Amino acid sequence: MDKIPFTQAGLEVLKTELTKLKSIERPAVIKAIAEAREHGDLSENAEYHAARDRQSFIEGRVAELEDVTSRADVIDPTKLTGQTVTFGTRILVADEDTDQESTYSIVGPYEADLSRGLISTSSPIARSLIGKRVGDSVEVNTPGGRKSYEIIEINVLKS
Repeated sequence: MDKIPFTQAGLEVLKTELTKLKSIERPAVIKAIAEAREHGDLSENAEYHAARDRQSFIEGRVAELEDVTSRADVIDPTKLTGQTVTFGTRILVADEDTDQESTYSIVGPYEADLSRGLISTSSPIARSLIGKRVGDSVEVNTPGGRKSYEIIEINVLKS
């Protein structure tokens, strides 16, 4: 079983979701199924089928989160030097064609959220940046074509 890298904050988000699913969502859907059963004929009972579908989703998500959290490897960013790009670093890069600057934080796959600048270690841009230093240029194959970035700054994420 492969370990999955996490920041402490990212792991806490998943643990909170797991707790909510187990303590709130699961009992609520069990209650909804019981109430829908009381309405009689289950073959034409849309409420019953919707509740069963929701139960299936919840149980699948619980199983996934239990697996992921059991394989979590929390990496303490305070032990990083910040000299090179690694998991747990925030990187300021400049597009070498447009000079547009972007900031990315490299996190695990379950924490990634591009809208917040959080990119997975397995993303094309992260794979290109990892191991590089300030001043290095990297080329990345993106959906929009090949891009060149220069690393302007590397900071260690706060724990």
